[in-house]
Amino acid sequence: MPTTSDDRPVAPSASPRRRRLLILLFSITVVVLVLDQLSKVWALDNLEQGVRRVLVGDLLGLELVFNSGAALSIGTGMTWLLTLVAVGVIVFIVRASRRIGSLGWAVALGLLLGGALGNLMDRLFREPSFARGWVVDFIAYWNVFVGNVADIAIVVAAVMIVFLAATGVHLDGTREAKDADEAADAPDAVGGSATGSTDPDDATAQGSTSTTEQNA
Repeated sequence: MPTTSDDRPVAPSASPRRRRLLILLFSITVVVLVLDQLSKVWALDNLEQGVRRVLVGDLLGLELVFNSGAALSIGTGMTWLLTLVAVGVIVFIVRASRRIGSLGWAVALGLLLGGALGNLMDRLFREPSFARGWVVDFIAYWNVFVGNVADIAIVVAAVMIVFLAATGVHLDGTREAKDADEAADAPDAVGGSATGSTDPDDATAQGSTSTTEQNA
């Protein structure tokens, strides 16, 4: 570890790869946040609350809805609690990002952070009051669910996280299968070294015996 002139250890800086992944993560976060907020501004200016604008039959449409709860209107009336949950998720993602070493995780966490921030902005600053604001939803799926760009980012991130976890990819970029193979190969390597080694005393003794037999 590098040291200063007075021999105090200095923590090594983040690797270039980790810095690139952090830049990617927070760039995706900013893009998702900006797209989400701009799309909500458009929806507020161009859509009428409760009136559906058909895009693809009953499958997809545009309908302005103010949601005080979570997805599918779960938790309606508990906006303050959902605000606290969103803040907790954001803090967790920011802390976890310091260990980022996987491209897939960088993309997933960037989408998740951008989506969480997008809906949190609504809860903090929109009516009726601070930390109790209603989330602007306007993308209607069938007659079941109305969401927004932030929700899309969160769903994609969730699918990616499940896939990464299922395939054994860790946040720092290591893989479970690879780690297990390396651990299994370690005893064989040690055993091979032990078998291949020769004791100098044994070699000397064998040499002496050979010489005696030849003289005989």
